[in-house]
Amino acid sequence: MNKVSKLLMLVLAGMYAVFLSFSAQADATPAAMPQKVEAKNETFSAPHPDQYQSWKATSELSERVDALAGDPRLVILWAGYPFAKDYNKPRGHAYAITDIRESLRTGAPKTAEDGPLPMACWSCKSPDVARGIAEQGEAAYFHGKWARGGPEIVNNLGCADCHNTASADFAAGKPALHLSRPYAARAMETIGKPFDKAGRFDQQSMVCGQCHVEYYFEGKDKAVKFPWDKGTTVDDMEVYYDNIGFSDWTNPLSRTPLLKAQHPEYETWREGIHGKNNVTCIDCHMPKVQNAQGKIYTDHKIGNPFDNFDQTCKNCHTQDKASMQAVVEKRKQDINEIKLKVEDQLVHAHFEAKAAWDAGATEAEMKPILTHIRHAQWRWDFAIASHGIHMHAPEVALRILGTALDQAAQARTQLVRLLATKGITHEIPLPDISTKEKAQLALGMDMPQLNAEKQEFLKTVVPQWEEQAHKAGLLGK
Repeated sequence: MNKVSKLLMLVLAGMYAVFLSFSAQADATPAAMPQKVEAKNETFSAPHPDQYQSWKATSELSERVDALAGDPRLVILWAGYPFAKDYNKPRGHAYAITDIRESLRTGAPKTAEDGPLPMACWSCKSPDVARGIAEQGEAAYFHGKWARGGPEIVNNLGCADCHNTASADFAAGKPALHLSRPYAARAMETIGKPFDKAGRFDQQSMVCGQCHVEYYFEGKDKAVKFPWDKGTTVDDMEVYYDNIGFSDWTNPLSRTPLLKAQHPEYETWREGIHGKNNVTCIDCHMPKVQNAQGKIYTDHKIGNPFDNFDQTCKNCHTQDKASMQAVVEKRKQDINEIKLKVEDQLVHAHFEAKAAWDAGATEAEMKPILTHIRHAQWRWDFAIASHGIHMHAPEVALRILGTALDQAAQARTQLVRLLATKGITHEIPLPDISTKEKAQLALGMDMPQLNAEKQEFLKTVVPQWEEQAHKAGLLGK
């Protein structure tokens, strides 16, 4: 080969290397430069007026229901966990930011580094979460305590949580659904449901499944992860958690390492008759309706399907509204009856376990008992934390609560035998837990102080957060 030929080959090789370099950069650009996430919901009021106004109407779902006042047993079951301080049933999406700020569970931090909760506790509350992850990356977003996000996570759940608002499709009036949380996208892939390969109906429920799911916080920075590696049933997740030795907290009475179920609507919906027939969240909670000009749009006032019976249930069911409401109410009563039985058994189990420890029980003696308590409470919590399970999957709720009752009974049977070996044959008495306040007092909780600290936080810290958010241009008018 002559010198000219060699030179030509070197030139061609160099050009090819440059080509590969540019190609690699081009392929890397979309990942390195995520599309901007516009978190201010008001931005979309003009191009999508009907959807926006119906979304704003979630503010009408304003009733606060104190779950602990309605069922003081919960205070004992969640002893040592923030939910024992405060748990109101969920309101409309318009209250997402207000409710998490005002909850006693988030404490009263004075600085960005104060506890008690991690940044991950914002993750289902705002499109600012999607914006923060897109701008900072997941590792940086999750780093630190909840208070760090106060000046930045300021817009209520809205458009950019479920829609790719930066896309041409959205600008053209199409839904442009997408998963704004990368951890949710990974979880869907884990169960064989990659979003970009899913059909329209699957995608409609998957966007809701970014938040209406069971999740936990993993690693040093407490990043969100869905425990779906083995599947999405209560049994699958129980095995997963047991295998990795995870617990959310330890109940100070029984010393049981426990799991706190979040709100596994997506998982229980999948198991129920609606999910198995691909009747989506949208079909029941966000039906197609007509505006004054006759234009059809998706109602974003997410609420009870019975509120729009003709556009929801009636599309599939032949029964009248009253008949269907009666069926649902009966299922709710049946589930609640077993729920309370499980709670009574668990309350006794926690105090009986405390008595066993106090009497000198060993770790080896208590381990199988605590496992039964852990499994019973996980299953009970999974069933009751799934809002609307009496409509989504009542048969699943009854099965889960039945197994919870069995596990609690096994724990108490073993405790009776163990206590007898310690010379304790009488029934372990319970303190007065007839009200939320008495149950909290029985645990030694200083509620006046916690409430006073929270009020001071709301009066001094939150206004500073909002001022910072306005100066940074993160809040609309």
